[in-house]
Amino acid sequence: MSGTKPDILWAPHQVDRFVVCDSELSLYHVESTVNSELKAGSLRLSEDSAATLLSINSDTPYMKCVAWYLNYDPECLLAVGQANGRVVLTSLGQDHNSKFKDLIGKEFVPKHARQCNTLAWNPLDSNWLAAGLDKHRADFSVLIWDICSKYTPDIVPMEKVRLSAGETETTLLVTKPLYELGQNDACLSLCWLPRDQKLLLAGMHRNLAIFDLRNTSQKMFVNTKAVQGVTVDPYFHDRVASFYEGQVAIWDLRKFEKPVLTLTEQPKPLTKVAWCPTRTGLLATLTRDSNIIRLYDMQHTPTPIGDETEPTIIERSVQPCDNYIASFAWHPTSQNRMIVVTPNRTMSDFTVFERISLAWSPITSLMWACGRHLYECAEEENDNSLEKDIATKMRLRALSRYGLDTEQVWRNHILAGNEDPQLKSLWYTLHFMKQYTEDMDQKSPGNKGSLVYAGIKSIVKSSLGMVESSRHNWSGLDKQTDTQNLNEERILALQLCGWIKKGTDVDVGPFLNSLVQEGEWERAAAVALFNLDIRRAIQILNEGASSEKGDLNLNVVAMALSGYTDEKNSLWREMCSTLRLQLNNPYLCVMFAFLTSETGSYDGVLLNRYIEKLTNEMKEAGNLEGILLTGLTKDGVDLMESYVDRTGDVQTASYCMLQGSPLDVLKDERVQYWIENYRNLLDAWRFWHKRAEFDIHRSKLDPSSKPLAQVFVSCNFCGKSISYSCSTVPHQGRGFSQYGVSGSPTKSKVTSCPGCRKPLPRCALCLINMGTPVSSCPGGSKSDEKVDLSKDKKLAQFNNWFTWCHNCRHGGHAGHMLSWFRDHAECPVSACTCKCMQLDTTGNLVPAETVQP
Repeated sequence: MSGTKPDILWAPHQVDRFVVCDSELSLYHVESTVNSELKAGSLRLSEDSAATLLSINSDTPYMKCVAWYLNYDPECLLAVGQANGRVVLTSLGQDHNSKFKDLIGKEFVPKHARQCNTLAWNPLDSNWLAAGLDKHRADFSVLIWDICSKYTPDIVPMEKVRLSAGETETTLLVTKPLYELGQNDACLSLCWLPRDQKLLLAGMHRNLAIFDLRNTSQKMFVNTKAVQGVTVDPYFHDRVASFYEGQVAIWDLRKFEKPVLTLTEQPKPLTKVAWCPTRTGLLATLTRDSNIIRLYDMQHTPTPIGDETEPTIIERSVQPCDNYIASFAWHPTSQNRMIVVTPNRTMSDFTVFERISLAWSPITSLMWACGRHLYECAEEENDNSLEKDIATKMRLRALSRYGLDTEQVWRNHILAGNEDPQLKSLWYTLHFMKQYTEDMDQKSPGNKGSLVYAGIKSIVKSSLGMVESSRHNWSGLDKQTDTQNLNEERILALQLCGWIKKGTDVDVGPFLNSLVQEGEWERAAAVALFNLDIRRAIQILNEGASSEKGDLNLNVVAMALSGYTDEKNSLWREMCSTLRLQLNNPYLCVMFAFLTSETGSYDGVLLNRYIEKLTNEMKEAGNLEGILLTGLTKDGVDLMESYVDRTGDVQTASYCMLQGSPLDVLKDERVQYWIENYRNLLDAWRFWHKRAEFDIHRSKLDPSSKPLAQVFVSCNFCGKSISYSCSTVPHQGRGFSQYGVSGSPTKSKVTSCPGCRKPLPRCALCLINMGTPVSSCPGGSKSDEKVDLSKDKKLAQFNNWFTWCHNCRHGGHAGHMLSWFRDHAECPVSACTCKCMQLDTTGNLVPAETVQP
């Protein structure tokens, strides 16, 4: 292109060749340099590729536009548009096929000389070539040539044709085009429409025009300034792009009145726009004096029929090189690959990398997409990270119905896998709380049942000042000590700790036996000592020392206990006070601390302070065993908040708080947040049945959480609720027999609005008014109806529900609609083409808990 910036073209069928068009045509061959060195004379295009010059063609001066022949044979045939309007066929190689040898050098001459602006080969009929020319008042601006037509020496005599200054040559001339279009106008850009061989889109001087060669006297056009660079999306043949100055317009040929989209205007004029041939909806634009190519990724989202929405545009910029870019060309087959050329003919091979989009499913499956490839992250077999993830644990627990056992509450820790000792302690504590609350309610309803769920901290605080001191003997020693009688609150606290069972008798024997069976010798000895049974404590220590897994040092501890004396200045007391801190086991240490303490040291005030301190420690650590102290109170919510912050286990937090918390605790924002997040998790995992079970469980334990009816079917005439009216008692003075229905209301058929008596809509399939049970429609037996109604005792089974499409408003009985859409895609109403079921994005989803692994 004489006096202009160079252009570049990839070969349509030879993926390793391209042409640079300037004052001459230069053919290059691209080869990989990954495992080889750069050859002499080659041009480096990128780190992995280089170009070698194959041939140069200087026979066609004054080039204005170039188009590569689209057919396979001949391979290197190009059409060149010149400044005088002529179109010349030339070649960049020696083709030995005599069939096409006559085409080389052929010229197509318009009646009046003027500049040729654009060329376009027909993709369906490879012999047709369209040329767009400047305006001439007595000539057409769009000429369509047949390159195989005979030359016409009788019309234009053979003469010397001036090609350049001082040089002449005799050529074959064709002067009669196949079609002539666009009289008294200028054509700035052209492209054939791939959907039809005889449809041509032209960017004229002031409008975009679609010419139909079957009727050249008529054309469809739209007035616009965006008439340059018209190009068709190769993946969506009704979408066309054009530009004017710095603005790009996107057209839909089905709605050709106005652009469907106008891209962001650039500060400088555009020089080229091109659709990517390997990527759907990707448009590249280049502005003058710029080293940046802007990419527009047009993504369409499915919308209901009839809704007009603009496509989502993702805009980004790439910089293939540092210098200004004169032109670029997409590679025809390599994905997102292009080659750019600068004004000084420096070239660069560049690949546009796709943005990687990650998708992390709720079941911890990680996938990402890059271009046309979809990758999945596969965990190694020895990697147990997923097993430790709390989301995986909660998902498995939900499948095992964790938290839903309200009778044997302690069994929930087994449903959780019986691996976490904190969960075991939590559910046993909740089990005891539920058990003792029921017992206390039976004895004295409404008295102290709520105190059980308040925790040991509140129970002990309420018992202060209600104890009496007395003298009790040590078991195994002829000595007495001052102790405190246990009131109901203290007994309840011991019961919650599991030390004693139901009843008023303070007997820790069963609890000691269970500790001995589990091998907790030190703890059992400490509990026996706290109950003033020093002989039993010594026996337990001896048993532990003689057992297989026991510690022989327990005999030494038992020997030390046997020497107990209550004299303050005794050597035994002095040595035990000094050496007890060196013991590693906390139970052994606290045993000697108890024996060496002063009388009266364990009064109620000190105990209350200790419980307060221990409660704060549990709350800070988020230790679930602290629920025994805090109960399901505000302190319990604080403790559970620390636990959730540490583990993320909203499942346990939700079930625990619902177990017996008072109403003010359940209304706490944190508790509601945990519950809603757990419900959302179940929905995300597609555990819809589990979420429904959780909602039922929640409504039983917290009646205030039961939601009100949010959706109902209303009459189209009076607006009253049909579903509510059908489920309540009929209007006063009017029985069901007046509507031709006898029997109980559960067997009624309501085919009209109970409010205004207008008939209900008809089912699109059975054509019977809605409200009529499906089983009583033609084709069903009456016996089936009786069986169905007596089975579930409901007014309307799901098959009888009102169902309609929100787009076309057609519908009917749910059972009929489901049956229809199992075999059909379109609406059952005649002449309606709505694909109702495809508009429902969740209609074909299956609950995950029902899917077989």
